Amino acid sequence: MTADSNKELNAAIKWDESGLVPAVVQDAQSKEVLMLAYMNEESLKLSLESGTTWFWSRSRGELWNKGATSGHTQRIVSMAYDCDGDTLLVRVEQAGPACHTGRYSCFYNPIEIGGGAVEAGAAEAEESKRSRFEALADLERVIAERYAERPEGSYTSYLFDKGLDKILKKIGEESAEVIIAAKNSDND
Repeated sequence: MTADSNKELNAAIKWDESGLVPAVVQDAQSKEVLMLAYMNEESLKLSLESGTTWFWSRSRGELWNKGATSGHTQRIVSMAYDCDGDTLLVRVEQAGPACHTGRYSCFYNPIEIGGGAVEAGAAEAEESKRSRFEALADLERVIAERYAERPEGSYTSYLFDKGLDKILKKIGEESAEVIIAAKNSDND
């Protein structure tokens, strides 16, 4: 990035009173939001120059290169700022878990909405709105989590450990089952 384009970018960003801008970090493959961190001008510059994420730690008051000590690095695939210029979206290839707790994403604490109660018929109406490909996105997210976290005892972890031949054999088995079920109109 040239000095002029760096100045233009910094002028387009609406830095807060502390000179920071929130950066939403998203897995480029699964589209899962991994974390939210903050960048200042220096961390943004370092991120763009290095191709890996750098942030400003508000608690420690210093720059930090994500994964420098843990090895759980984030290679930047793309970066954009929103219409207001007050938030960055950083799409990355995540190596290992993104969260310091060892989880794939920092967002693993669900919150019940509306007291957990679902109105009669609302669940069915919501389900009908779901994209027909949403199940594939959910599957991709789970596989990406298993790949990053490698939980002990997980069959997916086992497949990753055994390699591509074992993975492809399993895909072939599952594909054959889907084809036969479709031929027999068996939705189960």
